[in-house]
This record gives sequence, C-alpha cells and structure tokens, in this order.
Amino acid sequence: MRAVRFAEYGAPSVLKVVETDVPEPGPGQIRVAVRAAGVNPIDVKVRSGSMSGGEPLAAPRSLGSEVAGVVDAVGDGVTDVSAGDAVAGWPIGGGGYADYALMSVYAAKPDALTWEQAAALPVAGEAALRSLRALKPGRGETLLINGASGAVGALATQIAVADGVTVIGTAGPANLDRVRALGATATTHGPGLADRVRDLAPQGVDAVLDAAGHGALPDAIALRGGVDRVVTIADPAAFDLGVPFLSGGPEDQTADVLRTLLEAAAQGRITPPAAQSLGLDQAVRAHELLEGRGSGKIVLIP
Repeated sequence: MRAVRFAEYGAPSVLKVVETDVPEPGPGQIRVAVRAAGVNPIDVKVRSGSMSGGEPLAAPRSLGSEVAGVVDAVGDGVTDVSAGDAVAGWPIGGGGYADYALMSVYAAKPDALTWEQAAALPVAGEAALRSLRALKPGRGETLLINGASGAVGALATQIAVADGVTVIGTAGPANLDRVRALGATATTHGPGLADRVRDLAPQGVDAVLDAAGHGALPDAIALRGGVDRVVTIADPAAFDLGVPFLSGGPEDQTADVLRTLLEAAAQGRITPPAAQSLGLDQAVRAHELLEGRGSGKIVLIP
C-alpha cells in the first residue's frame, strides 16, 4: 500500500509517498480502506520537529490523525462492525495518510455525510467539545471565541449557539460574514480587541475560548478580569500567563464523542468544516497550504 512518511524533520518537502506493507489488525482493532484523511496543524508541528525537543527522528514516521473509510478487516474481539461498514475516527499511531489504516476508536459514518465531511470532524470536533466542557458556558451567558471561522472555532460556535449561549466570534475581515452565518456576533481580531468586545457586550463576557492564538490572551484576561474561565488550544503563551492550555489526549478520544459529532452533523445541527480535497500524492502541497494559513480544512483522498 501507499503511505506518506518522513525520515527527517523539516519543510513539507520531507514528506514522501512510499510503498509499505498493509497493516494487520490486532485484538480490538479494525483495518479500514481510507477514503479521506484530515490534515491538521498538529501534523505540521510533528513534521517540522517543533515538538521533538531537539531530538533527531529515530525512524521514519507517519502522519494523519483522523480518517473516514470502509472496514476492510477486523481483529479478535471486534463485534460492532464488519467488513464493508463505513466508519470514521482516529487512526492508531497517526497513520491516516495512507491507503489503509488501523483504528480502535471509531463510529459509524452516517449516510448523510460525505467521506470528506466525516474525516474533517474528529480532531476539530473533539477539540471544540473539550473546550466547551472546560468552560461550561450556560444559556444566556456570553462566550468570546477567538478564531470563530476556523475549524475548531466554527464548531464550538455552532454548538454553543444551539445551547442558547450568546457568542462573540473573531475572524479576519474576509470571514466575518461566515461567523455571522454561524449565529455569532462577529468582530475582527487583532489590536483593540478588548475595546471592540466591550462595545458589543457592555455587560461583559462570561468565558473565553482562544482557538486561534495570535496574541489574544492578554485581551481575554483583561475582559475577564483574570484567568478564570479563559482557555486556549493554540497559544503557548498560556503557560506564562496562567491560562489552561487544553492539548487533549487519548482519554478524550472516545466513540461517544465521535457519535455525538457525526450524528449532529448528519442531522444538520452542526456543519462540518468545508474541506479542500487533494490526492495522497499531494501531501506536500497540503502542508504548504496549511502553513500559509487561510486555506481552511484540507483532506487527502487516497
């Protein structure tokens, strides 16, 4: 089978399509023929070596932390799916950029969703749900979401609005209409954010989700009068400012979370991130686009 791997940290050009053995599912695992694989900022960080701590790469590594595909084989103990079923979820070991991937956490893909839509939901959707669980915005409260036009921010906005939360969402000038379409009050990010938000919410904001970074945390802290109910998934300055950085982990990646997201999308309660599709052999281009920002969600199609 084909898989995208890299043998050294560096620019997108280190990504190579190689031929490798088709993996065999172990106990509790399934193998899927990948129909779409999401490309995410974490992939860029892993490939570039920014998370390596300066250590060299010990062996070639794969990428891809969300996929949708058709069950191809099942391991011992798997009884909830069988060959031919359509599923989406998180591939084991981040090996989603490939013709086949192994999975142990997955959920059925609704017929109403395309492969691209299903593959675009697990990472961003889980991050959105995790952030909202941490902040617990309630009906009638006001939530500021920095980066409301991005994949995570847009999903968090839709979920919060549906729960009766008033959302103020930031975005670049070109994406303000998109944020309004999600049900939020839109404003631009950047210098003067705190003053603009005070004009829109003179009663104050009850919580802040920073889904974009770009130095918004000082304004968030000023608006809240401290770090209470301020979280980020994007700005490492959080560690110096005393703001929780919600990085997530395997314990957050559950089949229940997947079912919640996929069913909500199938029923039209949330709209999956609009995805640009590229071929598996265009992984380098996908990373170039992602690093250039403003490209939106990208999925690879084997």
